[in-house]
Amino acid sequence: MRPSVSVRELSKWYGLARPRPAGASILDAFGSALSAPVRRMRGEARAGRGRLWALRGVSFEVEPGEVVGVVGRNGAGKSTLLKILSRITRPSAGEVDVYGRVGSLLQVGTGFHPDLTGRENVYLNGTILGMHYAEIRRKFDEIVAFAEVEQFLDMPVKQYSSGMHVRLAFSVAAHVEPDILLLDEVTAVGDAAFQRKCFAKMREISRKGHTVFFVSHNLGTVGDLCRRVLFIESGRLVEDGPAQAVLARYAEHMAPPAA
Repeated sequence: MRPSVSVRELSKWYGLARPRPAGASILDAFGSALSAPVRRMRGEARAGRGRLWALRGVSFEVEPGEVVGVVGRNGAGKSTLLKILSRITRPSAGEVDVYGRVGSLLQVGTGFHPDLTGRENVYLNGTILGMHYAEIRRKFDEIVAFAEVEQFLDMPVKQYSSGMHVRLAFSVAAHVEPDILLLDEVTAVGDAAFQRKCFAKMREISRKGHTVFFVSHNLGTVGDLCRRVLFIESGRLVEDGPAQAVLARYAEHMAPPAA
C-alpha cells in the first residue's frame, strides 16, 4: 500500500540576519535589499549569517488511516512540519510526498477574513481548502450545525470569540473530507463538549481510511486519540513509535532534574 505521507531527510532552516551596523540609515537598508538577489546568485546571501534549524534530517512514512500524534516542547519544529505538509512552507532540503487532498487547521482564524461573515467565510475557507462551490453548498448546513454557530452566521467573524472561530474552522476543515487532516493544538481553544465532538470526528475520518496528524501538549488526549506518536526535539525526530512508549519517554525527557 502506498503511504499517504512520505518524508525523507526533511530539513528547514531560516537565515539569521546580521545585525545592522550602528548608524546605518534607511537608505543603507534599502540598498542592501535591492542587492540581495545579486548576492544570492553569487552565493553570498548567507555570508555573515547563521542558520536557525527548525527541522533537520527528519524521515518517516505514514499509512492511510493512521492517527499520528506529534509532541515536543515549544519551538521543537512541530508546527513547521505541519506547515510543510500543508504546502504553506517549502522545505530547505529533503523530499516530501503527500498523496491526496489536505485539510489543515494550524491556528485560530486561518483562512478567515475578519470583515466577512461566518457564512461568507465558510465558502471562502472551503474554496481555499479545495472544495468546489457545489460541494460547499451541499455540505453547508452540516458544517454550520457541527460548529454550532447558526445564530452568529451573518455576523463578521472579527466579532467571534476564539472558541467560535475554531469551531467553524475545524468544521470546514473536517467536512472537506480530506485524505490528510492536519491539526495544530487548535482543539485546546474549544470547550470540553466541542473537544469531544472533534475527537469523534477525527476517529470517523480515520475509520474511513484517511490520515490525521495531531499536534498537542495535552499528552492524555494524544494517548487516547493516537496509536503512533512522533517526538521532535530541536528539529530532530528522536522517537517514532507506539503512542504510550513515546509519550513515556517524552514525559521523562520533560521532567525536571532531581534535586
